[in-house]
Amino acid sequence: MNQELWRQPLSAPELLLAPRWTLLPEGPQAGWAVHVAGGRFAAVGPAEELARSLPHLQAFDLPQTLLMPGFVDAHHHLTQSFGKALAFGEPSEIFKRIWVPLESSLDERALHVAAKLAALEALRGGFTTVCDAGTRAQSGLEAIARATEEAGLRCVLGLSCNDLGSDQPPEAILARAERFLSAWPADGLVHPSLAIPIAEAASDPMLREVSQLAARHGAVFQIHVNEHLASVERSLVARGLRPLEHLDRAGALGPQTLVAHATLLAPHELNLLRESGTAVSYNPVASAWKGNAVADATLMAALGIRFGLGTDGTRSDGFRLMDAAETAQRLTSGLANGDSSCGGGWLWLDRATRGGADAAGLGRVTGAIAPGLAADFLLVDLDVPEMRPSWDLSWELVRLAARDQIISVHVAGRLRLWRGWPVDWDGRALLAEVDAIAAASVAKAPIQKIHPSSRAHRTAMLARGWEPGPRQP
Repeated sequence: MNQELWRQPLSAPELLLAPRWTLLPEGPQAGWAVHVAGGRFAAVGPAEELARSLPHLQAFDLPQTLLMPGFVDAHHHLTQSFGKALAFGEPSEIFKRIWVPLESSLDERALHVAAKLAALEALRGGFTTVCDAGTRAQSGLEAIARATEEAGLRCVLGLSCNDLGSDQPPEAILARAERFLSAWPADGLVHPSLAIPIAEAASDPMLREVSQLAARHGAVFQIHVNEHLASVERSLVARGLRPLEHLDRAGALGPQTLVAHATLLAPHELNLLRESGTAVSYNPVASAWKGNAVADATLMAALGIRFGLGTDGTRSDGFRLMDAAETAQRLTSGLANGDSSCGGGWLWLDRATRGGADAAGLGRVTGAIAPGLAADFLLVDLDVPEMRPSWDLSWELVRLAARDQIISVHVAGRLRLWRGWPVDWDGRALLAEVDAIAAASVAKAPIQKIHPSSRAHRTAMLARGWEPGPRQP
């Protein structure tokens, strides 16, 4: 099977694809075909039937290949890509010491390059959509939008609407938000959204008005909630309410609201989410790397709470994200209550695709292989030792599949990546530009790191008498 021969035909504007497996909402289906036209899935069905109904098209046979929806990252920070390992080992609430200083230091060029780097990483990890939670950069969102469009990535782009500490009156902030929500074409790759980083950054009237404004425009209102103990305690001291309770009292919850993390929830707060229809971004890698807790996602699923999976900008790899989602549940609840299944594999695959699209407000746009939805999909190579023999493909995708199996990434029907690299722009040139400006951007940012570098940590441990390797008897 010479997959290199596939690249040119896959660039055609209309395709009839016949993979070995197609991942449908109800699970993997063998022997089906997918008709792509006008940037959308025009038809999906048994290969022979579809071929007969489309005599003008030659079915493109894709043996030992899975056609699946692109992953949806329900929570990202595109302008933090220059930071990466700067946050490793740091205690919680690193936004104060690392992310705010870093993002605030980015000029328009750095903002564009950082966002495009994050977009390329996302596409390489199989994400066709990311939900950006808003930036602290002063250069505006146009550079971020341009970066994602150039990369070919679908983006839910958040405009921060804080009024506390702002030199703009609330009316001006809301007017800008209204203009932002109306500024993007409905059929484009950029989907406008409104955001407030945390509840304490806005007054109660602003929380309510921004949430309701997003609802009127069919957009998503994004906010971080109950992520760290410190934030929960600050809210209790200031208002006598936990952050999610605060949002409920302010009238900011609802189907339009997407809360990030939600790792520290009391039982009655889970009821608030369920009763209001509020969606959650479950970010398991963020919990492992910098959090105080893990969201109880299996309980949320059982209660009917809407949620998707998010990276929080940690690691843009859809397969590893699903693995982390299941593993975190197994370690935090499954071991204690004897639940060996913890979602049965399929749950994490569903929430990394269709559930993520729903949480990000794009359930009618993307997230599944279904007629009428945008043709955002991956071709995944199953002709690898890790996937043989195959007994349960859904669970195998969660636990065994890897990013290097992604043959191609398609967004809105267009081939965007082939074997990890863009087909219509120069990814290597972008990396060279990152090398040229990232160090200067980080150097001028007033970042405060608590944890030393890996090398400095090792040196300190050796100075305390720690000896690497096994001790001699």
